Amino acid sequence: MRPTTKDLAIEAGVSLATVDRVLNNRPGVREDTVLKVNQAIQKLGFIRNVVAANLARGKSYRFLFLLPRTGDQFRAGLVERIHEANQIFAAEMIHADVMHIHESDPHQIANALGSLELEQADGVAIMAPESPQVRDAKARLVEKGIDAISFIAGQMASGRHDFVGIDNHAAGATAGRLMGRFLKHSEGAILVIAETMLARDSLERRLGFDEIINADYPNLAVLPSLETYGDAERTARIIHNSLLSQPNIAGVYIVSSEARVPLEVVTKAFTKEKPVIIAHERTPFTEAALRSHHVDALITQDPGHLVRSAIRILRARKDRREILASQEKIRIEVLIKENL
Repeated sequence: MRPTTKDLAIEAGVSLATVDRVLNNRPGVREDTVLKVNQAIQKLGFIRNVVAANLARGKSYRFLFLLPRTGDQFRAGLVERIHEANQIFAAEMIHADVMHIHESDPHQIANALGSLELEQADGVAIMAPESPQVRDAKARLVEKGIDAISFIAGQMASGRHDFVGIDNHAAGATAGRLMGRFLKHSEGAILVIAETMLARDSLERRLGFDEIINADYPNLAVLPSLETYGDAERTARIIHNSLLSQPNIAGVYIVSSEARVPLEVVTKAFTKEKPVIIAHERTPFTEAALRSHHVDALITQDPGHLVRSAIRILRARKDRREILASQEKIRIEVLIKENL
């Protein structure tokens, strides 16, 4: 039978109220008393049920997801998963809201973060490109007592900050291996399309992709990245211009999470000999493209897992508990038509 706080009080020779103050790091307890309680915890093997304790005290959690203002089906899917998570975690008194940001304006993001106070949010998950302004704003948030994690985009986990998302270098390398095997007996160029190469996730995917193609597939040449900036007219123009100067396109790699617009342009541009096309993220559009053979493979990450993991990590940081790393590891998944 698991030891209780009452058992701790008896073992340490103190009151239940004193045990509660020690467990919750509240002031007003002498050092020798704290030592007695901690020794009792070790002796009895006491493991605190944080969820039950929070429910008993009526403690709630308020988390905030900062998502790009612009976006398409992948971003919309994330918002749906956040609403879904609110239902899942409601019994644990956890609620998450969404704030939209201009992801290309680091000063606006920093100002948004700087405006937050502890009364508004216990923790923030930030989906934004890495920048000195955002990094410093996150550090100031932590000083206020608001935990901050990078969500999908931004800086990998290091030091005081966590990262929720896949290993993007490995994801790009996976795309490179698939592309190389699909085109093992072909020669030609590979078109790489990104929303912006300033985004760390896109940059790391490109580096991983190039590493595999350049090392193992001399029959293929990877072209410079085309940046669409999320603009449909620009996307059509730069892709058509690239096809005029590079007629021998054997493959297309869409690096960004929002693949609908470049996929539409590429599908219309190649009406006869379709190149091998690999994209990222499962959305209604990319799934339909996979089923109709307009895409050969998708490199994906589970948006529901992403959201739930971010919430669990923020809660653990607020409670000053360790996370279960294996549970929060986001897996890279490869989808083809046959395993949808």
